[in-house]
Amino acid sequence: MEDVFVHETALVDEGCTIGAGTKVWHFCHLMGKAVIGEHCSFGQNVFIANNVKIGDHVKVQNNVSIYEGVEVEDHVFLGPSMVFTNVINPRSGVNRRDQYSKTVVRKGASIGANATIVCGNDIGEYAFIGAGTVVTKAVKAFALMVGNPARQLGWMSAFGERLTFDDSGIAVCPGSGEKYKLENDIVHKI
Repeated sequence: MEDVFVHETALVDEGCTIGAGTKVWHFCHLMGKAVIGEHCSFGQNVFIANNVKIGDHVKVQNNVSIYEGVEVEDHVFLGPSMVFTNVINPRSGVNRRDQYSKTVVRKGASIGANATIVCGNDIGEYAFIGAGTVVTKAVKAFALMVGNPARQLGWMSAFGERLTFDDSGIAVCPGSGEKYKLENDIVHKI
């Protein structure tokens, strides 16, 4: 594992693949069949299950568990204590390991502290999930989602700024100057 930092209290099971420049902090547990990209950061008390794939430049804050069935693409931010589920109808006395629902968090998305992502609901590119939000359906690219259950409040840029569209459906990110087009309730970078 080239240029990888693993804190002495972290547990990385044999077979886990970790990309260069990744940092694994206090009390983390990465299981043996997990695949971790380059230049990621895992805060205190993070758990990564078998068969989970994490892209490059992903930041996972304290107290996050990423269970089998979840895939996280590049440049994703997962806020403190946010939650993924992997079974729709869990029961302690019923083994449903063959019923894990796949959830994909697309490139550049941010999920706020204490948010919950119910399994089987993909998060679109550069979507922004507010703190405490409960996602119960798929989220569009660039969507700003808040509440329980989540509802769309607006749109966000790839830079993480709120977009305001003019009458022609064009918005300019106030932070980066990038332009976006809203057509048929879908945002495209132009």
